[in-house]
Amino acid sequence: MLIKRKSIEQAESSRRPARKPKFAPVTLSEQDGVRYLHFGTEWVQGAMRIRKPDWPELEYAQQMMAWMLFIDAPRAIAQLGLGAGTLTKFCYRQFPQAQVSAVELNEAVIGICASMFKLPPEDARLRVLQMDALDFVDDPANHGAFDVLQCDLYDATARGPVLDTPEFYQACNDCLAENGIMTVNLFGDHPSFAKNLKAMKFAFAHVICLPEVHEGNVVALCFRDRPQLDKDSLQARATQIVAATRLPAKAWVKGLLAAS
Repeated sequence: MLIKRKSIEQAESSRRPARKPKFAPVTLSEQDGVRYLHFGTEWVQGAMRIRKPDWPELEYAQQMMAWMLFIDAPRAIAQLGLGAGTLTKFCYRQFPQAQVSAVELNEAVIGICASMFKLPPEDARLRVLQMDALDFVDDPANHGAFDVLQCDLYDATARGPVLDTPEFYQACNDCLAENGIMTVNLFGDHPSFAKNLKAMKFAFAHVICLPEVHEGNVVALCFRDRPQLDKDSLQARATQIVAATRLPAKAWVKGLLAAS
């Protein structure tokens, strides 16, 4: 993420080497009723309003749900990078018919999500996997298995997604079922943005970026199959989403149509 606020604890950290991670400490801060997750730096890795633990507090997290404009009843959803568990919790509560998987490499993040961010315990619908997201999407058992992927893969240095190659995004595409969609959190004003966007366009039939929020977050929607962008249908669906969830879906439609 490209949101800053000082954490309770500060620690120096370096970008973890690929395949041999050395994790920064997981730290917390709170302000105005919101609890924030950090990896030992001022960069925010997730947030939860304490009185509304299942609500996606940050605007970029709300935008990560923009796939709802095209998919109203997902059967299987996977989150790559658990963060504060925001999207995993919301999907688990909002779509009781769906299987929800979260993939997180750092065991400490999984533990603190359960203890401090109200992540529900695993059950028949929810599984939390401690593993590398690249291994997850490369696994043939996951190919074609998900209607939705949500990707938010950042380390303590917040220099850009830690997985950003065409091969990674192609593997993500392979995990999607017909008409599946992947949403990805990017840094719009960082050199990593152009690299990721190029890789996504290599792997997916269509990619649309929503307007930038916060201090640079840009959410990209990556479509396995080219979508129909019918203004009236999208606006009608947005009205349903707002009524059911209070998510700002009408703004998503405006951003999608402007970017198309």
